[in-house]
Amino acid sequence: MATPPPYPTHPDGHAGGGALGHAHWWQRRWVRYGGLITLLALSGLVILALVRQQTGTEGFLVGLGLAVLPVPLLVAAFRWLDRVEPGPWQNLIFAFAWGACAAALIAIVANSFATHWIATAIADPNSADTLGATVIAPIVEESAKAAAVLLVFLFRRRDFTGIVDGVVVAGVTATGFAFTENILYLGTAFGTDQLSGGHGLASVTAATFFVRVVMSPFAHPLFTVLTGIGFGVAALSAERQQVRRVLMPVVGLLLAMGMHAMWNGSSSFGEYGFFAVYASFMVPAFGLLTWLVIWTRQRELRTVREELPAYAVAGWLGPVEPYVLGSMRARRLAREYARHHFGKAAARSVAEYEAYATSLAFLRHRGRRGRAGADFVVRESELLSALWARRGVARPALAHAARVTTPVAPPVWHGYGYMPLYGPPQYGPPQYSPTAPYPGYNPYRS
Repeated sequence: MATPPPYPTHPDGHAGGGALGHAHWWQRRWVRYGGLITLLALSGLVILALVRQQTGTEGFLVGLGLAVLPVPLLVAAFRWLDRVEPGPWQNLIFAFAWGACAAALIAIVANSFATHWIATAIADPNSADTLGATVIAPIVEESAKAAAVLLVFLFRRRDFTGIVDGVVVAGVTATGFAFTENILYLGTAFGTDQLSGGHGLASVTAATFFVRVVMSPFAHPLFTVLTGIGFGVAALSAERQQVRRVLMPVVGLLLAMGMHAMWNGSSSFGEYGFFAVYASFMVPAFGLLTWLVIWTRQRELRTVREELPAYAVAGWLGPVEPYVLGSMRARRLAREYARHHFGKAAARSVAEYEAYATSLAFLRHRGRRGRAGADFVVRESELLSALWARRGVARPALAHAARVTTPVAPPVWHGYGYMPLYGPPQYGPPQYSPTAPYPGYNPYRS
């Protein structure tokens, strides 16, 4: 068995780490996970009972069937954004469950209580509903959803390293919240149609489905993503930048509340207020945030290409692997090669190798910028050991991807001659052959 190479030095030239103390019983993983699962399960049962009480059994089933339609598309979109350094699936399950159960329960209870209190205080139910929708609901709902992002940020810090992680966790949380809210609205609309006899395209259910599922399935994710960006900026900040680490999540949350309030208040802006806000504000904001996240993802790939050569020089990675691991197309080709030649288990190993290498690049990037924690060396050792254990399957697959995707440099011309890639200089026009790099085009062929 090959001996692993020595570890590269810390980017700052010193080592970190240290022994971890014994955790108290309430800090043990099984205690925290057990308590969290119990909380989410109880919240789910209560929210199920409340929604069913308001919609009826038939309305609940209709609402559930319609509300589930956008969920796979939204979750797939956020998973696509997270492909550079995929986070653990447990984080996404927690985020969705928190949004669908805990955050939805908090919102229903708090919004109902606040609206009832306002109606009692000002004795005007119409004004209470408007004030509740434009002021109370954005504050309560965005705070409830932000709690999931905060929990992942605090307790799964290794998995929360930048803006994309914040966007994904926040977006999936909001997707879960919108799922439960859509069940309530669609189920209530179906009950209204049952009483009024509405059917077809003129029904309240069809109108509600069009507005909430067809036109604006991204509304709640768009609001909460602003909070996620705030936490992502905090994750990128150095530990000494305490003001920034606290202030940016708060700014993101306030922006999410403001956008949510504008969206909820659009119905009071006149007959076409909803469409005006949708076209002039929501769609541009969605496009801008989409561009920001994709640009951030490309920057992450560039970080991989810039940081991993240090480990290739040390012998931990193959010479071409920094390039391959910095290209999504090359990564996909490597997984496909492993699956075709060695099976699904090998493809999973290659995917894990890519994820560990990406985490290693981000870890070293934070270390160079002085943002690495005290466990830098411990974490680096874990990631390098995981890579070394999977190198037997991953390296042939990555080498194949490099051969397929590495561009072939054209010959360099010098006067009337050219310098080939290999061998001595030649003069005159290059001689193309069926095996030449560019067989499809020969300007000298008659």
